[in-house]
Amino acid sequence: MSEAKPGANGHGDAAEAAEHTAGHTAEHTAEVRMLAPAALRFAATEGGFLALTVTGGEKSEHYPRINAFRTFPLSDADRYLSLRDAGGKEIGILESLADLRSDQAALLRQELERRYFTPVIERVRSLKEEFGYSYWLVETDAGQRRFTVQSGKNNVTVVGERRLLIVDVDGNRFFVDDYHRLDRNMLKTVETLL
Repeated sequence: MSEAKPGANGHGDAAEAAEHTAGHTAEHTAEVRMLAPAALRFAATEGGFLALTVTGGEKSEHYPRINAFRTFPLSDADRYLSLRDAGGKEIGILESLADLRSDQAALLRQELERRYFTPVIERVRSLKEEFGYSYWLVETDAGQRRFTVQSGKNNVTVVGERRLLIVDVDGNRFFVDDYHRLDRNMLKTVETLL
């Protein structure tokens, strides 16, 4: 068995390891690049995607295709937007959609709405449950939809006091703004899925 010897700091190996680990962690801390709204120029591509040019400094950066992600899609949908290149590498964070010029905000909002298409269910026409799945026929603000939800996987979740988030087997999301307003029979069925 080897004996712990004091290092240069006068402490044993454990203290040296802690110092090394602390220094190593600090060296590898991720930095977040906050993007200045005035430096961003969005453009729609011929293929229907979104391109971005970031100006400022010595040179401009051009990204022929980007993806936008909401860091807080349910609680703060238009703030802290992550902009990433086509390979998924983060370009930076835009603090608020409201800080962009209206034409630029409209382009970015269109991309976000495409990615986060979430119809609001206005009426549940039918809902039946069997063999671990529930089958929905609903009227939404985007028209009639039929979808299937797997039971028991947190696919029907209360968000806030009365808002319901439903995720179907294909990953599509739907909201019910106030599930307590559903008719009594539908409410009973929905509550068994929570």
